[in-house]
Amino acid sequence: MSAELAMLSGLNRAVEELPLVDQHAHGVTVDDLSRAAFEELITEARGPAPDWMTPFDSQLGHAILRHCAPVLGLEPFASPAAYLARRARLGAAEVNRLLLGAAGAGHYLVDTGFRSGDVVGASGMAQIAGVPVDEVVRLETVAEEVAGSGVSADGFAGRFAEVLGERARTARALKSIAAYRHGLDLDPEPPSPAEVAEAAGGWFAAGGRLTDPVLLRHLIWTALETGLPLQFHTGFGDPDLNLRRADPLLLRGLIERTAQAGTPLVLLHCYPFHRNAAYLAHAYQHVFFDVGLAVHHTGARSVAVVAESLEIAPFAKIMFSSDGWGPAELHFLGAELWRRAVSRVLGEFVADGEWTTAQAIRVFTMIGETNARRVYRLGGEA
Repeated sequence: MSAELAMLSGLNRAVEELPLVDQHAHGVTVDDLSRAAFEELITEARGPAPDWMTPFDSQLGHAILRHCAPVLGLEPFASPAAYLARRARLGAAEVNRLLLGAAGAGHYLVDTGFRSGDVVGASGMAQIAGVPVDEVVRLETVAEEVAGSGVSADGFAGRFAEVLGERARTARALKSIAAYRHGLDLDPEPPSPAEVAEAAGGWFAAGGRLTDPVLLRHLIWTALETGLPLQFHTGFGDPDLNLRRADPLLLRGLIERTAQAGTPLVLLHCYPFHRNAAYLAHAYQHVFFDVGLAVHHTGARSVAVVAESLEIAPFAKIMFSSDGWGPAELHFLGAELWRRAVSRVLGEFVADGEWTTAQAIRVFTMIGETNARRVYRLGGEA
């Protein structure tokens, strides 16, 4: 074996063997899925696809047939019909066991605030995956639960702080989906108590989900008081999102305002604004980011996304996540495609003589595991 091949072999072995910390995922579904149900869960588009197309004709669809099929005992590039037939024969429980096992995660942080009745929670994920699982608490879900408890508008702020404090005691992180509910172009200053009470009164009278920008700001500032890392959805998502208002650069005012306190702010997903997120991570010590969700949706092009995420951000500021929700294929592909992309990108640095193998393995380990262990205080970080 040549010296170059030996070096790359060492890197590839490290990439394959590292137990990743998936710093943002959701639960898996335990239901057997029809073709229509499965296809709706592998796209961010709403509703069933028209009869002249299938979501399998996408980067994600092709990645499922290439990489998930062998895990389920099929040859790579099985047809969608053959893949789904095999999935049905195995049953959801076995599919979940195989795919989560093949993902090679050593720890999951699970957001339990989205359609929790349709997927397993943190304890269910721990049982299926056989690894530690901690909770990420979604602010807007907690606020809506508080609003539904009969609290008054004047009492909302205090009760929300109490409930969030209780949830924060057993959580590893909190999360805001302000990007979905309003946009990230929020006033970065905390609202006054009078403003919060007035906005709560308007929300209670109107009903519906929480979209008021004053209240969203209040949730964020209350979360920051807990000291837990605060995750933000940014970038790519379903059509409920106005992508133009999900650019992480819109958070710069809040980032500036919170720099001295130093509470970690974690920008999730970020695509197609991942270079913007990398800049923020470069410029501000308390900002971190990942390219989760984008990796499995970009499939064979995920190498380019991962390479771009490594351009200007300090390597200690980048983390891994799958953002898998529902089918375990998404958890598996988030990990598998990310490992392959990082191996390819860092391998090129080594082959070109720009990095040593030891440097490449160290950076991969930082991004795949130890950065998250440090930020979320999971223990075991170097």
